[in-house]
Amino acid sequence: MKITHYPETDSIYIDLANRPSAETREVNTDLNIDLDAEGKLVGIDIHGNASQYVDLSSFHIETLET
Repeated sequence: MKITHYPETDSIYIDLANRPSAETREVNTDLNIDLDAEGKLVGIDIHGNASQYVDLSSFHIETLET
């Protein structure tokens, strides 16, 4: 997974899989999801106003053992 922040546009792209996007669906005016050819989620695009959805100053990733 890769998260890219674009401060000049206040946008974030979360790349969830190393597969190309075949389709983009608009969830709302600030959020799109990218799907591969099989309909599986490969990315999340918060375009514009990302700081309203994500607090980048306290970003933390935790991996739990199974």
